[in-house]
Amino acid sequence: MSAPFPDELTAAPAGGAVAWVFNTRGARNIWVAPSPDYAGRAVTAYAQDDGQEVGDLRWTPDTRAIVFVRGGDPNEKGEYPNPHSLIAGVGQAVWVVPVAGGNPRRIGEGHAPAVSPKGDRVAFLRRGQIWWASLADTGPAEQLIHARGTARALRWSPEGARLAFVSDRGDHAFVAVYDVATKTLRFLDPSVDSDAEPVWSPDGRRVAFLRIPAGSEGLPFTPQRAGQPWSIHVADVASGAARQVWIADSGPGSVFREVVAENQIRWAAGDRIVFPWEKDGWTHLYAVPVDGGRATLLTPGGFEVEHVAMSPDGATIVFSSNQDDIERRHLWKVPVTGGPPTALTRGTDLEWTPVMTGDGRGVAFIQAGTRAPPRPVILLGTAAPRDLAPGAIPVDFPEAGLVDPQPVLFPAADGMTIHGQLFLPRGIKPGDRRPAVIFFHGGSRRQMLLGWHYFYYYRNAYALNQYLASRGYVVLSVNYRSGIAYGMEFREALRYGAQGASELNDVLGAGRYLRNRADVDPKRIGLWGGSYGGFLTAMGLARASDLFAAGVDLHGVHDWNIEIQNWVPTYDPAKQAEAAKLAYASSPIAYVKDWRAPVLLIHGDDDRNVQFSQTVQLGAALRAQRVDVEQLIFPDDIHDFLTHAHWVAAYEAAAAFFQRRLGR
Repeated sequence: MSAPFPDELTAAPAGGAVAWVFNTRGARNIWVAPSPDYAGRAVTAYAQDDGQEVGDLRWTPDTRAIVFVRGGDPNEKGEYPNPHSLIAGVGQAVWVVPVAGGNPRRIGEGHAPAVSPKGDRVAFLRRGQIWWASLADTGPAEQLIHARGTARALRWSPEGARLAFVSDRGDHAFVAVYDVATKTLRFLDPSVDSDAEPVWSPDGRRVAFLRIPAGSEGLPFTPQRAGQPWSIHVADVASGAARQVWIADSGPGSVFREVVAENQIRWAAGDRIVFPWEKDGWTHLYAVPVDGGRATLLTPGGFEVEHVAMSPDGATIVFSSNQDDIERRHLWKVPVTGGPPTALTRGTDLEWTPVMTGDGRGVAFIQAGTRAPPRPVILLGTAAPRDLAPGAIPVDFPEAGLVDPQPVLFPAADGMTIHGQLFLPRGIKPGDRRPAVIFFHGGSRRQMLLGWHYFYYYRNAYALNQYLASRGYVVLSVNYRSGIAYGMEFREALRYGAQGASELNDVLGAGRYLRNRADVDPKRIGLWGGSYGGFLTAMGLARASDLFAAGVDLHGVHDWNIEIQNWVPTYDPAKQAEAAKLAYASSPIAYVKDWRAPVLLIHGDDDRNVQFSQTVQLGAALRAQRVDVEQLIFPDDIHDFLTHAHWVAAYEAAAAFFQRRLGR
């Protein structure tokens, strides 16, 4: 975990420069690589593992400065994450830093900045309201709009005269447009539905947006293979009137499935709207004329598109997918008019988050291997990708000591085929019976890969799996049902999560697969995972303590009814008794009487994703059953631990726990 982790890759709006954030052992800094030499350098100098996130990078139009956010989002009580428990407190603020060098300047409390195309102002969000401030002077920020609801998705018109945004009202949401000159607000075709993802036409006269039908969303963590179809609308800004230009078919694809992109829909060249759709059971890109008509499939095949960006001229889409390589990510490009996609990368490395440079000459992205950690690179013409920060990875990074995970398939307990990656320690001799550990990712909308991961959380998890393999353990990383990249039916698996915990079949199948291997000691198989992976770890220990000898549960879900209420405050188990009964029966807490294996519980008590009370409840219940419970608690830290020190402490504790419980 000593290598810096790159994220937030973004291209300047003009020229060829790119910027990103490096997280180096907890010290987060903005780096830029100007063209044509592309020699990366830091433009901020934060030196401490202080737990303060850096993100939301936005270039100014003249490319001379970068606006960014420092600090994490508040919890429901309005408290900002303070993992070091600093008595002076911490905050979240919008900042601006010169690209040429100099100290960052604080603009004001808030997040989600949107820089005006005029370059004179930046709008941002503060506690659900829209504020703005001058970029030309140091005057204080002012609240721009006083309005009901919670604002999000700020989008300036191309000429900077208007600001579109989403006004979330709870059970419905509007797209609104603020006129800077007249200081007026107009809602675009308001309805009882939830409108989202506004995108401007190049002439600034129209706005396209998504419409999600009211009442179409089911309970979280339950399968949703079909629903009321979502649609795309285009509104005339002057009148506010809108028309539907496209609607999803009933059945597969009727529930909106997002990609990783700056905006889910893009107004492309030739007045086309590019959007994701799961019509054939796979997440693909389509294009439809703004005037309406049939949608054109841009990315045909049995694979899923994930990271998506558009060229500056709007004529080309660059994206990552697992086409022809289901356990990895590679980059492709396709014209918005259609035609066969062209591969930009291939091989045994992995590539993600492509962005085209402002001059259209290059594609920057993050690249990693099975051993080489993630690093920012740029592809210029037909040359090999160029490293943007060649000296950033420490010279003592143990790349040579890592192993290459192998793709494996095994049957779940109910017969479904499950994918995984097997980490075999070096030096296994015939007759050796090693202890083994099974890892479950969180999400559950995730996929572990044959190499380093594009999420910081799973970069770290991959590091621990490699570390355990280096200590002699056989490690199996499981891509269980309800995860991504294997199609809609696999992701929306029947009876998964709070509707039956069908993923337990995958947990049992993984254990039996290892138990039957000649190089595994069947009495020394452990489990570990975080969040949703903590849920599966707890389920495995509760339902099969005869198969699994020990487990490490990081901030896991133990009672689905508590977790659903966290995401849907209106959920009332008393009024939805049948769903609540099934959710409880799908939870580890329902089976603590059968739990015998020792467990290490790790959790930060300011967790906003999985309530800390889940671990409190499970720990108390297990103690009553006299189960051996160990714990490591981080006061004031959140779900995705904010300090490098906490990640290291958690993983050192996990490794030591497995050594005590499973042996060397």
